[in-house]
Amino acid sequence: MIREIRQPGTHSFVFSPYPEPIASVRPGETVAVYTIDAFGDLITSETDIPSKILGNHLNPQTGPIFIEGAEPGDTLAVHILDIEPTRDWAVSAHLPNFGGLTSTGLTRTLNEPLPEKVFMYRLEDKFAIHNERLKFPWRPFLGTIGTAPEIEAISALAPGNHGGNMDVPDTKPGNTVYLPVCVEGGYFFTGDCHAGQGDGELCGVALEIAAKVTLKFDLIKGASIAWPRIESPTELMVVGSARPMEDAARIAYAELIEWMMELGWDKWEAYQALTQIGKLYVGNMVDTNYSLVAKIDKAYAMLSS
Repeated sequence: MIREIRQPGTHSFVFSPYPEPIASVRPGETVAVYTIDAFGDLITSETDIPSKILGNHLNPQTGPIFIEGAEPGDTLAVHILDIEPTRDWAVSAHLPNFGGLTSTGLTRTLNEPLPEKVFMYRLEDKFAIHNERLKFPWRPFLGTIGTAPEIEAISALAPGNHGGNMDVPDTKPGNTVYLPVCVEGGYFFTGDCHAGQGDGELCGVALEIAAKVTLKFDLIKGASIAWPRIESPTELMVVGSARPMEDAARIAYAELIEWMMELGWDKWEAYQALTQIGKLYVGNMVDTNYSLVAKIDKAYAMLSS
């Protein structure tokens, strides 16, 4: 029987070491974590006007979850086993002063904001369907996943070295996300599940869903990492989050070189290898920091030095 974890009362809108944990989980334990969507499940119709409904509290997280035995300097391994929608629809929207192709609070211009528009998608036969053109395959992932920083309370809208709102589609079932542990218990949070998303999350809003997320937690004791890592059956990946975007790319690639060195690579041969065979994509280009993912095929990365 898999234990279910639901948020009692108000969801968290920050990654923080200060609130009381909502649950305690043992390493090796599998749990089902319930999440609500990035709009707090408040946008339910195409006639809704998000700016009049949402306010400032966005991207609610389920957590913190205390991981027994987790200590600063450890690495938390989160195995994503399954993501199931808990309703039969997804929602996206164009929001004023938010997105990759409009003025924002961090990229100011004199242009008028884009018009607000809500797009409702029904989930049917492994597709999210708005109309004949806006019909996309079911590709679920966790838009936001992370641990608590040591001291700060960081907005759930922001990605960083703790993970957070990275919006990278590789945080999906079948993959393992590695996160730094900065406080006792790790204080794990997740939310902002997506039915799918393109590279960059261009308008700022993916196919937002409420979901049941099945996770298994493990600890790597005494092994610290500086930035989130992702392992799939075929690839090794590191996520870097920063502004400008090239700094996020530098973080991701530099940390991937560090991972390769742990596997026995010479630093400069790893640098050369990623120059020739590395891959890079944009998770989000709309948040407070941009998130980029550097990756290499495991078949190549695991070559003996």
